[in-house]
Amino acid sequence: MIRTAHPDDVPVIHTMIRELAEYEKEPDEARATETQLREALFGERPAAYAHLAVDDATGEPAGFALWFLNFSTWRGVHGIYLEDLYVRPAARGGGHGRALLTGLARICAERGYERLEWSVLNWNRPAIGFYEKLGARPQDEWTVYRLTDGALTDLARSAD
Repeated sequence: MIRTAHPDDVPVIHTMIRELAEYEKEPDEARATETQLREALFGERPAAYAHLAVDDATGEPAGFALWFLNFSTWRGVHGIYLEDLYVRPAARGGGHGRALLTGLARICAERGYERLEWSVLNWNRPAIGFYEKLGARPQDEWTVYRLTDGALTDLARSAD
């Protein structure tokens, strides 16, 4: 079962974000707090949205998708950027990841969004294979760039 996250889901979403960071070999980079997540997801001006995959047999959260809107200047419409898709190891292969992505694809279709995009680590072959089976294709002609920490601060402080 897939459902929209509720404020009382923040602790389990936070825990799964930490689990994802461990899987991606970057546990120290996951610094978001439950307070930050609660504000981002359920504050006065939500910046992101989340859905939970819940195991039908146990009722326990099996995974989550956390996403936000982007905008294509070429298409002239919004799309969804999937920030995190995570299914707990014990629940993998049970259809939860596909169900979460299907739910996001339906949101796109219902709202007229023309893109559902995300990034995947190059070494994550199981995820890449899964995405390609769904019909997703890598955008090999694009390279993701990121400013963080000191580089971001330095640029912000630099003269125009």
